[in-house]
Amino acid sequence: MNAPRKPGPKVKVKTARGRSVGQAKWLLRQLNDPYVAAAKSEGWRSRAAYKLIELDDKYKLLKPGMRIVDLGAAPGGWTQVAVKRVKSLDKGPGAGGGFVLGVDINPVDPIPGATLLLQDFLADGADQKVIDALGGKADFVFSDMAAPATGHRQTDHIRIMALCEVALDFAIRVLNPGGGFLAKVLRGGTENELLATMKRDFRTVRHVKPPASRADSAESYVIATGFRG
Repeated sequence: MNAPRKPGPKVKVKTARGRSVGQAKWLLRQLNDPYVAAAKSEGWRSRAAYKLIELDDKYKLLKPGMRIVDLGAAPGGWTQVAVKRVKSLDKGPGAGGGFVLGVDINPVDPIPGATLLLQDFLADGADQKVIDALGGKADFVFSDMAAPATGHRQTDHIRIMALCEVALDFAIRVLNPGGGFLAKVLRGGTENELLATMKRDFRTVRHVKPPASRADSAESYVIATGFRG
């Protein structure tokens, strides 16, 4: 699970076959992205898997035996990584090994070693359903969720930050003392307020951008560890 190598000669894409200029640019970026190619060859469901791999390699977030919740798990790249890192056995809580629970409002194709819960985590009682599925409280909660982009920078920022805030609120309800939280944010100012909020509930809070996060993207991640309970 090493970082992908730099790409070779660039592939060119024409705007033919009904593609708009914007669609052609997106396809060009995908075809020339070493993380996309590596994800396909290594069996990850998305290039985003490498973001979690890089963050975990650097900060040692995941350990064998942990109970993990992946909010907004689809398509499942982060869930796949968590399964390997915590050595999930998919035999239910208390069976030994780690336990990974992917939660999404949409169906997710089965992932070996993971339990998938079709659930809106914002619904009443969702926190207790997650705790019941885990057989106890979580050791780490992930959120790589992003609202559909509108193209309006301020609107997109507000939407992603709102997702992070509700994910944090959920995590606080389902985490064990000492647990951790990892979520996507966008640069834009209000993330500093979120970090200040996290510092009240967690001993250590970091704001980081893994190499797999595209350089031209405003996204970054917050890592909060040592939940005070």
